[in-house]
Amino acid sequence: MCGIVGLFLKDKSLEGALGGMLTEMLVTMSDRGPDSAGIAVYRGADDGQVKITVQSANPATDFEGLARELGADVTIIDTHAIVSCSPDEADAIRAKIKARPQLRVTSAGDAIEIYKEVGLPGSVAERFDIPRLQGSHGIGHTRMATESAVTTLGAHPFSTGPDQCLVHNGSLSNHNSLRRKLARQGVEVETENDTEVAAAYLTWKMQQGANLGEALEAGIDDLDGFYTFVVGTKQGFGVLRDPIACKPAVLAETEQYVAFGSEYRALVNLPNIETARVWEPEPATVYFWEH
Repeated sequence: MCGIVGLFLKDKSLEGALGGMLTEMLVTMSDRGPDSAGIAVYRGADDGQVKITVQSANPATDFEGLARELGADVTIIDTHAIVSCSPDEADAIRAKIKARPQLRVTSAGDAIEIYKEVGLPGSVAERFDIPRLQGSHGIGHTRMATESAVTTLGAHPFSTGPDQCLVHNGSLSNHNSLRRKLARQGVEVETENDTEVAAAYLTWKMQQGANLGEALEAGIDDLDGFYTFVVGTKQGFGVLRDPIACKPAVLAETEQYVAFGSEYRALVNLPNIETARVWEPEPATVYFWEH
């Protein structure tokens, strides 16, 4: 089942309310996926720092002394920590984090922060104080596990490249063969979740020079199954449904924002929604907005 929401702000005056609007939208979708939830927020991309978001099942012990060990600023938020460093230090710090298997990187980049945990959207958002977060755009997901266990690792969004994330409603049928192909190209996939394979595929395409829209276009031919994808990059926001388009999806656009919901009820409390252009995304059609 799963529920997806997304919000891409054109009007900078709304950026202070991004977290609150995303949270309300995602909580409305709670009954589409009760086992885990996550939100990706894009913010703070102009300070010259790289942000690496890490998660731990035992933060009290795993985060103790982490800033000293990494030689970086660390902000702890419940089971997650934001590690901030200069771009020159990022690779070395990622290597130190990878050497600690109890830590899991959820995202990295100039702007992105991903928070996800087991539980309903309301409780996950409360744990990480998501409603207070400001930003330019964001994506949320509430999950009903199908192909993998109910764990934080299996929760969406998935991020496999700098400032990139993807959420997914549906199922891919060729994810195992694609996983092997990506491994040969040096693109890592850490979980059994087919959504992470889709995210890694887009990362691979963008590493080859494609923008998000072009990578999504290529996916129409290369990704088999039924799916609705909502994808974020540092500057962009994209939506793609498979050629059959059996999973529900609604887009709304005003002069202030573009919004996505698995169902229209996720959008009803957005500002000026009564004046929005509202439509169902067409099958096998890429929708892409960029700042």
